[in-house]
Amino acid sequence: MQLLTTPADAYRNLVVHGSMTPIASQSLPGISGAELLKFPPQSTEYAQAVLAGLWLWHDGLEECHQLVQGSPSQPDVAVTFNFWHAIMHRREGDFSNSKYWYHKAADHPILPAIGQHVGDLINHLPADKSLLRLLRGGWNPDAWVDLVEEVDSATNDPRRDLVINIQQIEWRMLFEHCVRQAAGS
Repeated sequence: MQLLTTPADAYRNLVVHGSMTPIASQSLPGISGAELLKFPPQSTEYAQAVLAGLWLWHDGLEECHQLVQGSPSQPDVAVTFNFWHAIMHRREGDFSNSKYWYHKAADHPILPAIGQHVGDLINHLPADKSLLRLLRGGWNPDAWVDLVEEVDSATNDPRRDLVINIQQIEWRMLFEHCVRQAAGS
């Protein structure tokens, strides 16, 4: 899917300062989540969550926000919308609001897997309190938001590439979860 592979610098901004990517502004307006998938979705709400994730991938914060503000009919979808909502606010730089939505997504089933992936990524690195806090008691979204805020405000921070990598892991895992749920698997 071209929307996931281009541009090369997609989803590298920790905080978005500008507009969405041109490919998104040309391809995504007016499309439904179900139209993105190559199969009839078993859950149209999860298909909308897929679309919300694509908007985020391309820095379409307002478009994502419009999708995830809804009230889905199923609790598991609501937790997923809350998760996208948390990411969206983090990427707009509204860090306290992001933490609020992460707390509402605290029971999301992919959080332990995110913690595992991040642990694998940072375990070989020298001890750094800000990184160790990410895994205190499992994946710690509050510590994650604090780290993003800290690194974003310091453009020369040596942790920047690592934090971008973690941001992309989080997005990919949530996006894949949404696709699987939309497929009914």
